[in-house]
Amino acid sequence: MCLLDGVLDWDAEGIRCTASSHRDPANPLRNEQCLPTVAGLEYAAQGMAVHGALVSGDAPARAGYLAALRDLRLTDSPLDSFHGPLEILAERVMADERSSIYTLRLECEGTFILSARATVIQEHAS
Repeated sequence: MCLLDGVLDWDAEGIRCTASSHRDPANPLRNEQCLPTVAGLEYAAQGMAVHGALVSGDAPARAGYLAALRDLRLTDSPLDSFHGPLEILAERVMADERSSIYTLRLECEGTFILSARATVIQEHAS
């Protein structure tokens, strides 16, 4: 499941992606009523994964697991109530060969949707 439309820009510290799949009635994260705001965490996780792949260059891909989520803040509005494209921001604040910590933020046309801090643990390289 790929929810992101593309990468707007990135560097060693972070990434900025865009997505419009929150408006799709067939979005796989949608429930009977709406696309809950908490589903934005999957958008942010995909942004982190893309960033990890980009900064690792030619190194073999390794699975990563969301180990912790802290300081989660959400708007009351469901994701599908936003009409413009989502902007997904993931900034890596710490990384070593086994884990990374990111600050995450989702916005739509400058309006806050979600923020959190995530810790990702990566499988050992074989």
